[in-house]
Amino acid sequence: MKAILNGVVLAESNDTKVVEGNHYFPPESVKKEYFTDSNTSYVCPWKGDCSFYDATIDGKTVSDVAWYYPTTITDRAKPIENYVAFYKNKVEFE
Repeated sequence: MKAILNGVVLAESNDTKVVEGNHYFPPESVKKEYFTDSNTSYVCPWKGDCSFYDATIDGKTVSDVAWYYPTTITDRAKPIENYVAFYKNKVEFE
């Protein structure tokens, strides 16, 4: 599975975890050089505090392209802790 933005692979892994229809990529599979922290935040009742990333490709930034849960709050969410998911309407998947 690959997450692609403007022809650039942002993450690639054969070991994504699917939760609620979203592929969560292992942290080591994400190309962090394209990301900056977003000021957006959210709290999921069963996953916990959610953080977001903006991605910049060729000088163009896409806000809140991805999200992750740095510290999950339930055993059910623990497998995706620090894994990164991407918005389906902002990136392409292969």
